[in-house]
Amino acid sequence: MSDFKLYNTLTREVSDFQPINSEEVKIYCCGPTVYDYQHIGNFKTFLMENLLVKALRIAGYQVKFVMNITDVGHLTSDADDGEDKMMIAAKREKKKSYEIADFYTNKFFEDWDLLKMIRPDIVCKASDHIQEMIAMIKTLEDKGFAYVANGNVYFDVSKLKDYGKLAKLDLKKLQAGTTIEVDAHKKGPFDFVLWFTNSKFTNHELLWDSPWGEGYPGWHIECSAMSMKYLGEQIDIHCGGIDHVPVHHTNEIAQSEAATGNKWVNFWVHSEFILLNSEKMSKSKGGFITLDTLTADGIDPLAYKMLCLGTHYRKQINYSSESLTNASRNLQKIYSALETLTINPQVNLTKLSTEAESYWTNFKTAIFNDLNTPQALAVLWQAIDDQTLVAVDKLNLILHFDQILGFDLSNWKPSKIEIPSEVQALLELRKDARLNKNWEQSDALRVQIANYGFEVKDLGAEQTITKKL
Repeated sequence: MSDFKLYNTLTREVSDFQPINSEEVKIYCCGPTVYDYQHIGNFKTFLMENLLVKALRIAGYQVKFVMNITDVGHLTSDADDGEDKMMIAAKREKKKSYEIADFYTNKFFEDWDLLKMIRPDIVCKASDHIQEMIAMIKTLEDKGFAYVANGNVYFDVSKLKDYGKLAKLDLKKLQAGTTIEVDAHKKGPFDFVLWFTNSKFTNHELLWDSPWGEGYPGWHIECSAMSMKYLGEQIDIHCGGIDHVPVHHTNEIAQSEAATGNKWVNFWVHSEFILLNSEKMSKSKGGFITLDTLTADGIDPLAYKMLCLGTHYRKQINYSSESLTNASRNLQKIYSALETLTINPQVNLTKLSTEAESYWTNFKTAIFNDLNTPQALAVLWQAIDDQTLVAVDKLNLILHFDQILGFDLSNWKPSKIEIPSEVQALLELRKDARLNKNWEQSDALRVQIANYGFEVKDLGAEQTITKKL
């Protein structure tokens, strides 16, 4: 196994990754709440998780990748405030909750596939695992961590000494300065609902029988119950967006470790936000950007993927048309390299030469160091620009890198560009100028070609032409 380092939100430091079981790395990722389209900020997190899974597999680990679909229980607040998101969507679209869930789940995976991501090994819907949630709540009640008040079942955070350790919460300070509306039926303001039987919302569609009456689960219990069903009581890595740290993941830890009596997750890995107009992209604020928004503007979704890879996952991205244009150009640089290599990229990966192997080693070193994609991309650009690498080595390297980057380059085919005869003539003149090392004439011809709307790039002795972005 290769050395692999990850930043752990729990410890606030980058450390060596060691799996609990050398046979298999267990990863659980918080999936979408399927009440609306997922915006590109949501997909930044899913891209990070996909990158992590592929990188671990390249490092030599067997990985079991589980992701949930939340189709019940998630309120508009990550805590216990607000209305159920599924009910909001049902009212908005005048459909049943299950119709809403099916539509947006299918749309989510259509977008997922556009970004050329690998599917999770297991995708589990919350509504299919109610009995597992009830069983876990019953365990918490039997162990004295849960209580019933006004028909609802609450988790008592005072019974857990290290509650809030992921977010470094100081409950005394928070309680002294809190302005939240406190549920009068809670013993403490930070207790959270495990099961609703007396919801403040009427005509709730999704209800199940339970020992506490007919109702539905709280959001947090879903992930704990489903992760334990498919991955056991201890898992290696739990992923999600950085906004999950203070409430959702904090409460997941509390109920999971209270139920089992053991540490639940070894590494917590979180992705930072995409900012739009200097604010976190959010459905509740409106104006969020989806992949459909991009494609309607003629933008390749993979250009958005390149945008995300160009920034470390733990850093925020300021979304702008300029940043996306730069990412599109970087993606086109890869395509241009493949065109210039004039070798069908639909080939099997072959053994790298000694010269190419050093690039592959440097690329993996960057990725295995807390998924440092900006550094890994720098290795890619260096390899593409290296005039000493033969074509087959360069192609092989690009395909090796793509095992992790995930642009599906092995299935890429060059787009046919109609080149006017005037431009073709200029290309021939420029080729002769370069052969004669007449660099001044070569540069002048490049400018003339650009005036026709084409961009010329040189790769070794070859020149490639693309439409200007």
